[in-house]
Amino acid sequence: MELHQLRYLVAVVEDGSFTAAAQRLHVSQSGVSAQVAKLEHELGQRLLERGPRSLALTAAGEAVLPLARAVLEGVAEIAEVSAAYAGAVRGRVRLGMVRGCSIPPFLDALAAFRREHPGVELALAEDDSEVLQRHVLGGELDLALVGWAGDVLEGLSATVVVDEPVAAVVPDGHRLAGHRTVRWRDLEGETLLGLVRGTGVRAAVDLSGLERPVDLEASSPETLLGLTRRGAGVALLSPSMVRGEDGVHALVVADAEVTATLGLVAREGRRPAATERLLDRLVQAMT
Repeated sequence: MELHQLRYLVAVVEDGSFTAAAQRLHVSQSGVSAQVAKLEHELGQRLLERGPRSLALTAAGEAVLPLARAVLEGVAEIAEVSAAYAGAVRGRVRLGMVRGCSIPPFLDALAAFRREHPGVELALAEDDSEVLQRHVLGGELDLALVGWAGDVLEGLSATVVVDEPVAAVVPDGHRLAGHRTVRWRDLEGETLLGLVRGTGVRAAVDLSGLERPVDLEASSPETLLGLTRRGAGVALLSPSMVRGEDGVHALVVADAEVTATLGLVAREGRRPAATERLLDRLVQAMT
């Protein structure tokens, strides 16, 4: 059994196909397929069910995958400890970011970290907050910027960077535009626009006492703001999503019972040096 065979197996599962894994690893697709097959032969177990258009882990594969990840993480940690004695940080950090949440300080910190630590490979994935939390907990990601309302998944540690109330966003000229706060009853008769489920703001809306459904959903705040400016309805967002935007006004919903939280999550326990360094850099930039 070789380390590269375990690396190929993990990559195939994470990327969903031999072709995608080969592209990420910069090797041939046939090479990845052959090495995974060799690993299966050496273990005496089929690890992957290969369909015409999809892959799935077998029961043996489900058992082997976390062990393979643990071996690769241990080897990476050995390399990082050795590099630390030479004054360098090396490794790979798989970072998640909630879809539609392009916060300038977050992106600035990522760019600065890349310049400061050229030996660290960064891989960025965007998805819904709930999906990202599961990926961090399962080991597919090392760290993620996510939104939530209430608590994060058990087994994750969280650092809060933003904790905000729900805001009703109205356009210029709206009957409520001169207000600073509103209550849910003030929005009766309005078309309500909201983010899709799986985002922290939407979770806060759903838990905050709103007794009617959202009328129209979108995956990004920018889309909702564009619709609001055009008079399509009142968007339910957080104040920071509206800050600096022209033609709209954010009114805090005074009787919303839950706030929307944005923060960084990682698995509890000891983490590789590169992950810890990036986490510290992002927290400093965003708090």
